[in-house]
Amino acid sequence: MAVLENIRKRTTVLILIIGLALFAFVISGVFTSSNFGAGGKIGSSVAEINGKEISIDEFRQKVETASQRMGPTVSSMQTMNQVWDQEVRRSILEEQFEDLGIGIEQDQIVDFLRTTGYAQNPEFQNENGVFDPNRFRSTVLDWKNNNPAQYDFWLQTEKEIVQMAKEQTYFDLIKAGVGATLKEGELDYKLANEKMDIRYVRVPYSSIPDSTITVTKSEISAYVNEHKDDFKQDPARDIQFVYFSEKPSDADDLAVKEAITKLLDDTVEYNAQTDRNDTIAGFRNTQDMEAFLDRNSDIKFDTIYKAKKNLPSSVADTLFAINVGEIYGPYKDAGSYKVSKMMGRRPNGSVKASHILIAYEGATRANPEVTRTKEEAEKEATRLLAEAKKSGVVFAELARDNSDGPSAPNGGDLGYFQQGTMVPAFNDFAFGNDVGTIGMVETDFGFHVIKVDDKEDLVQIATLSREVTASEETTNKLFTDATKFEMETIADESAFSEIAQKSEYLVRPVNKIKQLDENLPGLGAQRAIVQWAFNEDTEVGDIKRFNINDGYAIVQLTAIYKEGLMSAEDASATVLPIIRKERKAAQIMAANQGKDMNAIASDNNTTVSTASALTVKSPTIPGAGSEPVIVGTAYGMKEGETSGLLEGNTGIFKIEVTKKTEAPKLDNYATYANTLKTNSANRVNSDVYNALKESSEIEDKRATFY
Repeated sequence: MAVLENIRKRTTVLILIIGLALFAFVISGVFTSSNFGAGGKIGSSVAEINGKEISIDEFRQKVETASQRMGPTVSSMQTMNQVWDQEVRRSILEEQFEDLGIGIEQDQIVDFLRTTGYAQNPEFQNENGVFDPNRFRSTVLDWKNNNPAQYDFWLQTEKEIVQMAKEQTYFDLIKAGVGATLKEGELDYKLANEKMDIRYVRVPYSSIPDSTITVTKSEISAYVNEHKDDFKQDPARDIQFVYFSEKPSDADDLAVKEAITKLLDDTVEYNAQTDRNDTIAGFRNTQDMEAFLDRNSDIKFDTIYKAKKNLPSSVADTLFAINVGEIYGPYKDAGSYKVSKMMGRRPNGSVKASHILIAYEGATRANPEVTRTKEEAEKEATRLLAEAKKSGVVFAELARDNSDGPSAPNGGDLGYFQQGTMVPAFNDFAFGNDVGTIGMVETDFGFHVIKVDDKEDLVQIATLSREVTASEETTNKLFTDATKFEMETIADESAFSEIAQKSEYLVRPVNKIKQLDENLPGLGAQRAIVQWAFNEDTEVGDIKRFNINDGYAIVQLTAIYKEGLMSAEDASATVLPIIRKERKAAQIMAANQGKDMNAIASDNNTTVSTASALTVKSPTIPGAGSEPVIVGTAYGMKEGETSGLLEGNTGIFKIEVTKKTEAPKLDNYATYANTLKTNSANRVNSDVYNALKESSEIEDKRATFY
């Protein structure tokens, strides 16, 4: 921070730093930090992990490479965070590799490639489609000599492959030490299969109202101090904001509607060149619809004939019902005012059909495996035609089992198509016959058994459309309103909500924002707001206006949470229910000591219940929910034994074990032991890495640069 303070005091240096940072911004294309002083510092680190620094320059290069690979659909912060996770993992595990002397030779890389998706790269495969180490080596060598860009990309990929291969070796070493004995397998079997029946009485904690339990702030603080690991907090901020959205006003909406209405009918305009009035055809009467829409509409004339299902759903029924030459509108659709005119209609202009193709050797696009002659194909198609016409036969099943066409898996369904889409003979049959007709035609592809499934009309619609947008007057008013609110709240920071309420503005809070958050509810990706909230110069109560894509946000910082232990106020939502539950448990147990189940039930307005076939692996008691402590206690009791008062998840219990059913003995418990071993091995990768990460010292400096 001392370096930053010196930079602030030296204007010339600051300008130089800003220039360097802007240059870095242009180079990277993905960085959004406004902290140019830190970002421009050559050789600085983005993190320190167990004493080793990660260079910001190298980190930025990796982010840039990842950004190019992921494309524009992934935000810069998402890309950066993904690279961060990879770098932390690499750094932590590399220490383990060095300590154990784990290295990867070229032959090991080749062996690793065989088992990964890289082996599916056609450039690494032989003529039989099998991964070939020699082909792999020659391809990489060819890249090196003839395609430097591809070779550089491969070098980066190779580093990732080496890292993955080292990780696999490391985790395999750990997995080799993971096992389970037959005794452990036997215990796991018994926990899942030994069943217990119990009688129980439960006094729920909810029987004591929360309002009767008083918990002080000092008691909450004491609980937090006794459970420090559970109440650590990262730096965080609370903000509230008023969003001024740049949306059209009612006047803007009406103006567009009136403008589009005026375009419906002819207008008379004075022509200075001819010194007379000309009649300009409107939307209703124009003879050149394409030119009219080019001049007056946001969308062009769509000459394609469409089915009803392809029209806007909100007006499809109405549009489809009007006659040729009629118009409908103005109507509102997708933020625009529109008027539509029926230009043409084609009855039964689209057909839905299914077919069974019987190909023969030599037919167009016939599968090489088809060896039947043309005569055999015709005979088979004739047989299938007769079969298809039988009552009760499902055409789709017949096609699925017999067709040589690519539509066979779909039951021969070809979907809807228009005139001229299919070859002539097929087209003529489909459009020349009624729905339900089944027949056979011959084409260059073979013999087709065709079923006409459906027909639908098509229409050609011309639509005059004008989007409703905010006018200049509206945007100017929005700016004025936002500025006025900003100035009023800056003058009296404590009155932010009151001033907003007076002007009927909605105040929206966003709590516990983290230092590297990007998306804010109600505003979307607004990294600049997060950076401002965490700026060391921003204090609680400060207000700032931010220009966002379609308006302004007036933001106020309302709370600062420093790294460390939660305050009593922040922890109260978690701690209060815990302390209340402890107090209720103590009260219930004190009031029911020495009583039998019937007395407890009578005195607490509850009943004695039963539960059967309970197991430790499924510790759910009907009517009570998940109660592992209660079921676990029952497992350790003898049949006929009654417990004392037990503290469960949902209340205080007293239980009696009425029956215990031992699990049938097995000759061998190897299967259960192997399952335990497999489950443990499957957790090695995540559990080991998480343990290493938790024990590592990680100084995260990303917020300085991003």
